[in-house]
Formats: sequence, structure tokens, C-alpha cells
Amino acid sequence: MTSLAVVPGSFDPVTLGHLDVVERARHIFDEVHVVVVHNPSKTAMLPVARRVELIEESLRDAGLSDRVTVTSWSVGLLVDYCREVGATALVKGIRSEVDVAYETPMAIVNRDLANVETVFLLPNPAHSHVSSSLVRQVAALGGDVSPYLPDAVTRYMKTGDFS
Repeated sequence: MTSLAVVPGSFDPVTLGHLDVVERARHIFDEVHVVVVHNPSKTAMLPVARRVELIEESLRDAGLSDRVTVTSWSVGLLVDYCREVGATALVKGIRSEVDVAYETPMAIVNRDLANVETVFLLPNPAHSHVSSSLVRQVAALGGDVSPYLPDAVTRYMKTGDFS
């Protein structure tokens, strides 16, 4: 049986920390789906389609695109997507105790709703302080965010065209 995991997130923008999680998920599961999900509590900088494109390009550049599908999901629950594709696990990167407190109730509900387990991966220390929201703040104030982003995202952000 092939194991399939979903790595969900807003990926606004995708960071090197996100790529690290995908790379490690590829070592655990036969197939990985990176799913850009809509978070109604966040105001997005990049349109969903652009995020999907940037993730795909970043994965290709890093040599991580085999056995990885990138898509988006905006209707229904994430576990509905998991059921649709036959995923048995969600993979989440956890940077701090704040992430654990936020993710744990969702993990329990996802298991209750669809028998989908959540696997928490601790970050590479080089990326443990980086979040997409921090990157957006630094970029908005003119700071250099290239150390935190894949090259494709850095190039895109330098264009200033966030459509």
C-alpha cells in the first residue's frame, strides 16, 4: 500500500522552512501533496494560483518535485481533501509551543472526523524562527528576505507584482 500525506498551509509565501518540511515528509511517505489552503483569518499577500506556481518552481529548483503534487483546496474541510485523495496523514511543521497549542486540537478533530493522523515535524534550527508572516512584514518594510526564501520566491518578490 502506498502511503500518502498532505502538507497543508497558506504558503504566503513559501519559505525554506516549508521546503524542509516537504523534504522530510518525502522520506517518511511514498507520496506527498502540498496543499495551499484558504485561511479565512489571514489576509493573503499572494493569490492562491501564484502560491501554487511558486511552490512548484521552488520544489523543482530544490530537486524535490518527484513524488510531490502541489494543489489548492478551498471548499470544505481539509480532511475532505484527504479522503478524496486517500491520504492517511497530515504533516505539520512545528516551530514552538504556540504552534503545538494551535495545532493539537485540530489534529484531534481531524482524527475524529476522518481517521487522518497528524505528524508533527520539528524545524531545522536554521529555519525555526521563520514564518511567512514574518517574511511579509520584513519585506513590506524593505528588508532583505532572501535568506529565508527559495530563489524563485525571492526573484518574484523583487518584482513587486503580487497578482
